[in-house]
Amino acid sequence: MLLHQRYMYHISQKEMGGTQMGLIAISSMVFLGGMYLMIAFAWWLLQIIANWRIFTKAGEAGWKSIIPIYGDYISYKIAWQPAYFWLTLVLGIVSSCLQGTLETNDSLMISMIIVLIKIILAIISIMYSVKLARAFGRGTGFAIGLIFLPPIFMLILGFGDDRYYGADK
Repeated sequence: MLLHQRYMYHISQKEMGGTQMGLIAISSMVFLGGMYLMIAFAWWLLQIIANWRIFTKAGEAGWKSIIPIYGDYISYKIAWQPAYFWLTLVLGIVSSCLQGTLETNDSLMISMIIVLIKIILAIISIMYSVKLARAFGRGTGFAIGLIFLPPIFMLILGFGDDRYYGADK
């Protein structure tokens, strides 16, 4: 009986060690996840503030930048022309609808139309970045930065001392 008790005590100590390691692993993952969420939230908040400042530099109310579709409309108005916003909105909706039909029907024609729409949207996005850079007196290098690293270059536009020169038509 004494041998059996010692064996059970030995097993429970091993299980306890594994449980403690599991708790340590879980708590460290929760800690790291929490740190990631705090950093992501701070980054998101910086982006909102930068967009707010870009809007106010352009003479628009800053609160307009936080309203999802309206903020994009005003952003196109600041950089270029609102007509291109409507074009991107309609093309995005058409592309999404066509992709939905593609799931039920494998059509080469629909696939090609979707690819063409996405190419057009990419070109408009590149042109928007160039126009936004020009609207604030920046050149092609800054536009390339807006294309490849938009969050960082939007922070530079928002917190920098660039002034707004008007939409580049």
